[in-house]
Amino acid sequence: MSARNGKGSEGKRPASAATNLIAGGAAGMMEALVCHPLDTIKVRMQLSRRARAPGTKQRGFIKTGAEIVRKETALGLYKGLGAVVTGIVPKMAIRFTSFEAYKKLLANKETGRVSGQATFLAGLSAGVTEAVAVVTPMEVIKIRLQAQHHSMADPLDIPKYRNAAHALYTVVKEEGIGALYRGVSLTALRQGSNQAVNFTAYTEFKEILQRWQPQYSDSPLPSYQTTFIGLISGAMGPLSNAPIDTIKTRLQKTPALAGETAMGRIMNIAKDMFKQEGFHAFYKGITPRIMRVAPGQAVTFTVYEFLKEKLETSNLPLVGAGYEK
Repeated sequence: MSARNGKGSEGKRPASAATNLIAGGAAGMMEALVCHPLDTIKVRMQLSRRARAPGTKQRGFIKTGAEIVRKETALGLYKGLGAVVTGIVPKMAIRFTSFEAYKKLLANKETGRVSGQATFLAGLSAGVTEAVAVVTPMEVIKIRLQAQHHSMADPLDIPKYRNAAHALYTVVKEEGIGALYRGVSLTALRQGSNQAVNFTAYTEFKEILQRWQPQYSDSPLPSYQTTFIGLISGAMGPLSNAPIDTIKTRLQKTPALAGETAMGRIMNIAKDMFKQEGFHAFYKGITPRIMRVAPGQAVTFTVYEFLKEKLETSNLPLVGAGYEK
């Protein structure tokens, strides 16, 4: 994923769609399993409407997580995981495949070089693509499940949405299929800015390390280095777009009102948050979000790079076709 050479720092063409499907899907699955509890805590914090009263202490992510476990059992931290797992493979495949496709499109036609600006635009476009194709419907269902305060250990405590499939059916039945794309503009903005920052930072860090270590100029970096730069680049996105993510979460949690436009809802949510809860409300859940996204990107890039290299060097025709060694 070099930003300087059209064929990448390892002299190869971009990974095939099959490689992105397998390596990207496996990386995303590992990320979801490891980091989902932090995402649930983040969503609960973002949906909390507690105003900051003088002298009161806001509930932090540890207390929020402990309360979920106490009232809803540890399984409550994994609410919405089914929706994430269902969409993670196509999401990651689209992310990496579209990123490489946009880089190729934006590369210098004569030299094949991809500038830092082109890498940023490719990441932005990849994020928007995944948001429209997969992420928005997946997150609407995930947030509806995560927002439910019920104990998963009590069979008599029956929630409105029993699982991802039931939530999907119920939302479409009651609100129409358009409800699955509620907040698509904010999701696209969040995903686009996330991936623009993420891919650009990761690519730059990777090239710096390869220049410092010439022995890795034509081979993958060690996994611990990939993990480290994935962690740093992954933390940059949430810091840049926390207000967007918080407004998006509240928008997707509740049904739309009759006659209310999408932009009208966004503005009303933002004004109400500021008026009732103060500016800090836009950054609710930022700690668990960074703790979820940064390690998540570290896991994603490490697993993706590892599996991509294994698939490219294997003799499997499915993933080996189309590569130049």
